[in-house]
Amino acid sequence: MKFLNIMAAASIMIGATSCNDFIDVPPTGVIDGNLAYSEPDKMVNAAYASLGDCWYTYPFNLWPYGDLSSDDCLKGGGGTTDTGYHPMEIWSTLTSTPGELDELWYRLYCNISRCNRALVALEQYGVEKLGEKKAAQRAGEVHFLRGHSYFKLLTMFRQIPWVDEEVFKNNLQEQTRNDQFSYEELFHKVIHEFELAYDALPEVVEDGGGRANKIAAASYLAKCYLTIAWGDGYEKSNGVAFVNREYMQKVVDYTDIVEKSQYGYLADFGDIFLPEYKNSIESVFAVQTSQYTEDNTLFGRANWSNMLNGCWGMWSCGWDFHKPSQDLVNSYKTRNGLPMFEDYDKTDEYPVNGVASAQKWDPRLFHTVGMPSFPYKYESEYMMTKDNSRTPNTYGFYTSLKDVPQRSGGEVFNGSWQAFAMNDYVFRYTDVMLMRAEALIELGRLEEARTIVNDIRQRAANSIDKHIAYARNFCEISLYSSNDFNSKEKARIRLQWERRLEMAMESSRYFDLRRWGIASTVLNSYFEKEKNATYDGVKYGQYYEDAHYTPGKNEFYPIPYNQLYYVPGLYVQNQGYN
Repeated sequence: MKFLNIMAAASIMIGATSCNDFIDVPPTGVIDGNLAYSEPDKMVNAAYASLGDCWYTYPFNLWPYGDLSSDDCLKGGGGTTDTGYHPMEIWSTLTSTPGELDELWYRLYCNISRCNRALVALEQYGVEKLGEKKAAQRAGEVHFLRGHSYFKLLTMFRQIPWVDEEVFKNNLQEQTRNDQFSYEELFHKVIHEFELAYDALPEVVEDGGGRANKIAAASYLAKCYLTIAWGDGYEKSNGVAFVNREYMQKVVDYTDIVEKSQYGYLADFGDIFLPEYKNSIESVFAVQTSQYTEDNTLFGRANWSNMLNGCWGMWSCGWDFHKPSQDLVNSYKTRNGLPMFEDYDKTDEYPVNGVASAQKWDPRLFHTVGMPSFPYKYESEYMMTKDNSRTPNTYGFYTSLKDVPQRSGGEVFNGSWQAFAMNDYVFRYTDVMLMRAEALIELGRLEEARTIVNDIRQRAANSIDKHIAYARNFCEISLYSSNDFNSKEKARIRLQWERRLEMAMESSRYFDLRRWGIASTVLNSYFEKEKNATYDGVKYGQYYEDAHYTPGKNEFYPIPYNQLYYVPGLYVQNQGYN
């Protein structure tokens, strides 16, 4: 495995028989190892800083792997060869060779390396420099950060090497196999990271500023248990038939903590995705970003994961990636205020501003999907047209709204690239409550789950007048009756639909489908439909003709080729990949 030796000590020893023979010159551009470890708080800060060390080729929010690979989203950009992400959206050509997979693996292990070094620093100097209480808290934070990176690696690659501070101290990285532990054993090691964090962290961190707390750790514990509660990740042994009730109860127990915490639903759905609300009560944990005016740096601490996702022609450098699908738009259709479960996709439809239509929509559509004829993210002076699509014959005319600010807010960096001061949510409160409702359904507590889902739908119903009053006549949304939740089967469908509507374009859709054991059914059906998508007579998405999702193989991404052969024979490939 390739490890970046961040903050490694460097020394040059020059032997000499005479003091006049050589002049000792201290090396520059490096940090003395002993000095670095003697500053444990700064080592912890370095571990936090790595959360935002992202780039469009290794986005830590995983949007190419959770959205492009699902039925929510098309890749976008200049065509199918623009970046290496095309195989992720059609699956049939996915191999271990894309450099993006290798970069993501490598960078996540760089983050883990920082965590390991921070734990060593805390072990050696924590109590001396910080005092016992703060040192324990900082160790809890680092375990949270390490668990966070491992969760992403496990979610993506399944079979990964476990490299902790003991492996680091003994320099055993290149002797640590990726099949040393099973998938479930690895998950329990990640769970242990978050248990250590949960036990060490307060609910409210006094010197907060984006630091992890007990509620964030509880959220991650719930997410871990929810994932393995459905099975081992492969469809043949994952899904309803494999639900582990004990693990589902753990989800409920940990989300109890979140539900009773200082967090809650932000009043308007649209506010969640505006920079000025980025640390609201909705934000349980998020990767922090900033404008240069906030932190007095040249370009601020921008979100570089989403740098490609600005609307074409709307921004100074919008590259038009991350394009919502017609299937996603169709899913927001309502009849009598409720989703059209059975026939939502019988016809492709979309609202057109100023044109009356009998078809009504969930209001969250207008907060999630940018559409021609409507204001771009609520601002009437920036109207979207069909010209705001870079390659409409390939990717259609929609654009993503959640991952960029309003146009009047401008970019943090607007040279050849663009970037925005948009936090990346790791957990928002609604996400955690939907996880809770999912577990409650599997435990037979259907009315409690209905209450949660209806609370979320009510917030959506209340999210019209402030930002999308121009779409009022298009919107109709109702709450579920008790008859809609009178069986697990009906409740499960409604929960899964609600999660799609609420969390669309937030990098979770594919992983949800995999968790529920329905990825192959949903995706292969989607490929057949989306290849015939049209907007105003323009057909797009024909490349889905070559798409196919293969269960037993595609559930997880392949171990990157470069990692397999860096130390030949050390790692085994995931099943189904060469």
